Amino acid sequence: MVVERTFLAIKPDGVQRGLIGEILGRFERKGFKLVALKQLIPSKELAEKHYGVHKERPFFGGLVDFITSGPVVAMVWEGDGVIASARNMIGATKPLEALPGTIRGDLAINIGRNVIHGSDGEETAKFEISLWFTLDELNDWNPSDQIWRVEQ
Repeated sequence: MVVERTFLAIKPDGVQRGLIGEILGRFERKGFKLVALKQLIPSKELAEKHYGVHKERPFFGGLVDFITSGPVVAMVWEGDGVIASARNMIGATKPLEALPGTIRGDLAINIGRNVIHGSDGEETAKFEISLWFTLDELNDWNPSDQIWRVEQ
């Protein structure tokens, strides 16, 4: 089993619409382990670093303004294949293209208000986790049901 970590963030629209529990529950029911969680209103500096890959794009300012407009729930999840699995659970960036059953397919309104962010690969996940969390905010722990989750 290859355990990896990914960064997820419930965006201001998801927080303000009361979707935190719904989204957390989907990842818990899938069997992933929550290793870090906090709510914050991101600073402009944090938002600009987070969306730095889009800096030259015309929508960059809008992304920064939106993510800093209200509380965000930042999370780190751990598990076997968690990065790819989370991306599948989240669904397409454009909610109209997201399949039913995915978070965006079920809950998101439009591309500008698509409820959640998830790292798109291993390097991105490492970067985003270190951007949003300090090492001492990441918790290593073993679920009590771990013994029957592990492949035999």
